[in-house]
Amino acid sequence: MTDFLKKAFKDMKESAKAQHEVDKANFQAAKAEARAQWEEAKAMSKPERRKDILQAQRDQQIEEANKRKEAAQARIDVAKVK
Repeated sequence: MTDFLKKAFKDMKESAKAQHEVDKANFQAAKAEARAQWEEAKAMSKPERRKDILQAQRDQQIEEANKRKEAAQARIDVAKVK
């Protein structure tokens, strides 16, 4: 009986340590994400930086639209051949 209790408490101790490590990692990740969000917001307050970021986003959207257009054209070409 005592061996069972010793093993049970040892397992609980190990589980608590492992959960603590998970909690610590999650806290560090949340802290880093908050810092990144703060830095992004701070960068967006500068007009030049804001223009650059928005232009990069628009360029990416144009690139994705062009890829979709090419895929659609390929589907059209395949459909016309049949």
